[in-house]
Amino acid sequence: MDLSIIIVSWNVRDLLRRCLQSVFTRGTAPAGAQHAVPLLEVIVVDNASADGSAAMVTSEFPQVRLIANAQNRGFPGANNQGIALSTGRYVMLLNPDTEVLGDALAAMVAYLDAHPQVGALGPQLLNPDGSVQSSRRRFPTFWTAVFESTWLQSWAPPGVLKHYYVLDRRDDEISEVDWVTGACLVVRREVIEQVGGLDEGFFMYSEELDWCRRIKAAGWKVVYFPGAQVIHHEGKSSEQALPARHIHFQTSKIRYFRKYHGALAAAVLRLFLLALYSQQLALEALKGALGHKRPLRRQRVAAYWQVLRSGLK
Repeated sequence: MDLSIIIVSWNVRDLLRRCLQSVFTRGTAPAGAQHAVPLLEVIVVDNASADGSAAMVTSEFPQVRLIANAQNRGFPGANNQGIALSTGRYVMLLNPDTEVLGDALAAMVAYLDAHPQVGALGPQLLNPDGSVQSSRRRFPTFWTAVFESTWLQSWAPPGVLKHYYVLDRRDDEISEVDWVTGACLVVRREVIEQVGGLDEGFFMYSEELDWCRRIKAAGWKVVYFPGAQVIHHEGKSSEQALPARHIHFQTSKIRYFRKYHGALAAAVLRLFLLALYSQQLALEALKGALGHKRPLRRQRVAAYWQVLRSGLK
């Protein structure tokens, strides 16, 4: 088997159907394909969806190997389940809110075959409107963590996020990078055997950052490959549980910094993030008290209060 595709899904049945349709459509030879069709196996790991996702896969895609979890095991744990059952020379992690374009699968396999020093590869991700979605990264510094995906992002010094998002390179340029996002990530079998699977200490977010860091530390290259394109309808699972998304994102960020930068950096980052959420909660409560979009303000206050109660631990 050339390529094992692992799709971890939670309550996005219709998007999962479109994703699987695109995989099996592109798994055949599309018109004008430049690369040989890879031999595919597809494994769907359903994390206790309540929307009939597992039943849909069983009835509409009998060629898919389905793992139906009784509880949500998180993104790393569920992917590791799929990895353990996979047999391909390459393993692809693919989000259910994606659609494969053209001969992307074959192009990625062909590139990896031709570049044996590349251990992990990410395609160019596109937004639904066709614009390029940011998916390549350098390793974060402490200042990256302070500004990136916080309310201070618009005030970040220009060089901090430009460096992190690799904005000094063209979108159509094949680039060796530090890591690529996990919406679509292909890793060699021998790399997984060497460095292990995803770290299940992360429930979701930062797990692909950690994985790519371990892959690079083992001497392999990580490459952003725009010769393959995949549409990504970003965040369709996590947006269903807003407080949990905030908690998982920030606790994963803190865990990553504890793992690679030490307990002090992680503690300072945690206190800084809690202070930011306290400030935002107070601001949203004040806006609600003044009568501005009260239902929205109540929703945000409730979400931020849950984050503060968690302590981001």
